[in-house]
Amino acid sequence: MITHYSNRVALFTLCRLEVRRFLRIWPQTILPSLISLVLYMLIFGTVIGSQIKTMGGIRYIEYVLPGLVLMPVVNNSYVNVASSFFGNKFQRSIEELLVSSASNWTILCGYVFGGVARGLLTGVLTLLVGLMFVPIKIFNWPLALITILLTSIIFALTGFINAVYANKFDDVSIIPTFVLSPMTYLGGVFYSTDILPEIWQKISHFNPILYQISTFRYSLIGASSMDGSTSFIMPSLLIMLGCIAVLTTISMHLLNTGKGLKS
Repeated sequence: MITHYSNRVALFTLCRLEVRRFLRIWPQTILPSLISLVLYMLIFGTVIGSQIKTMGGIRYIEYVLPGLVLMPVVNNSYVNVASSFFGNKFQRSIEELLVSSASNWTILCGYVFGGVARGLLTGVLTLLVGLMFVPIKIFNWPLALITILLTSIIFALTGFINAVYANKFDDVSIIPTFVLSPMTYLGGVFYSTDILPEIWQKISHFNPILYQISTFRYSLIGASSMDGSTSFIMPSLLIMLGCIAVLTTISMHLLNTGKGLKS
């Protein structure tokens, strides 16, 4: 009974600490994503959109909006957990948490919650700002929120794993720069994969972010960057849930074994 109570207190404390951490410095954590969205909408939506007109039968500015909203969700969910956990590991304060009565599951949930909270907040705010440029009627609100939530969890867990293995602060920025950014830009944010050569269409289907963006695009405007049907939605959700299961298993294994945490 005492253990359950202490875990609840530890979880609440960690969640509150992580949320207050990124809200306290919101000009650095939240505002840049909103400014980037405005710039993207002006450049890609208005300037380039006036030349391209439509993509997949949809107005170009409407087509790129879902991807531009999901991009900061990916980055913020990842960065929040990676920087916070590695910062504590670097300062060796994480050792105090590991030897406390809090379970490893509680520790993981606390850090992931912070990343998910920042990802969800950023996603909702960028969506609201985006709707000022593109006043569309959301096609499927529940699916949109579910997609943002699952995407947030995936990249919060990815950030946690990277923070465990990181040995210096530069290691934390390697994944966003050399992995997440290329995968995001090649995931159909600014174009439909249908216009790619056949070989590149097949290769793009190995990019998990493609399924997230396509599902989110369908939830917002009723169209996707996939094959134009809705048959990909359930497989996409299952892929996201599968990624969460795998990443959670890896994260718990790292915590249980102390790999990268115990000197």
